[in-house]
Amino acid sequence: MRSSPSSASLLPAVHLPLGRVEYGEALALQRSLHEARVRGEIPDTVLTVEHDPVVTIGRSGSEEELLVSEEALRGEGISFYRVERGGRITYHGPGQLVSYPIVDLRAQGGDVKSYVRTLEQAVIDLLGECGVEAARREGFPGVWVGTRKIASVGVAVKKWVTFHGLALNVRVNPRHFEMIRPCGLSIEVVSLDDLVPERHRLDLLGERLVALLASQFRWQVRVGDPAEARKGAR
Repeated sequence: MRSSPSSASLLPAVHLPLGRVEYGEALALQRSLHEARVRGEIPDTVLTVEHDPVVTIGRSGSEEELLVSEEALRGEGISFYRVERGGRITYHGPGQLVSYPIVDLRAQGGDVKSYVRTLEQAVIDLLGECGVEAARREGFPGVWVGTRKIASVGVAVKKWVTFHGLALNVRVNPRHFEMIRPCGLSIEVVSLDDLVPERHRLDLLGERLVALLASQFRWQVRVGDPAEARKGAR
């Protein structure tokens, strides 16, 4: 959206690195923070998280994109949610960096398409720093390495404030992706650690992702206390 801001124009923002969290808990926290941001009680806030295995279906998706029964999912220890984000079916799980920015778009030009492209670009830039050339594919949200999908994007916007966000495959279980038709497509997914010899730490990747988002959203970021944020969501 904007780059190279002066220090006088920076907007306050908070990064909450949650670590590994069950999806339902993170969803409740997102919704609580969204309401607080709408009321102007908190600044823009970005969560980074690693989830227990979960399949979610967004507004454009359907159960036809789930290739196994919900009982089969439960048998694999995978939970299942229908949620309000855009997009179709996706999987989150261990070895995946997930980020949920809670952003007031009115301070960012009010353009949802530009916001989504900013999320994609932050992932592309992050992968570039890791030695992987990634790109968008016209008509297909997310980030791709050739014809293989490495990151998904699905957002919700209510009262000009965003929630939900993006997920980058760092080293996910490919068998879990075989239980769904990712984004409603017959595609191959890939993880970062499949493409480079180095194993990456999710927490460090999360910090760098937030820094890249901060440069685009004109944020001055401080790290918040996840425990305090969780108390507010109860």
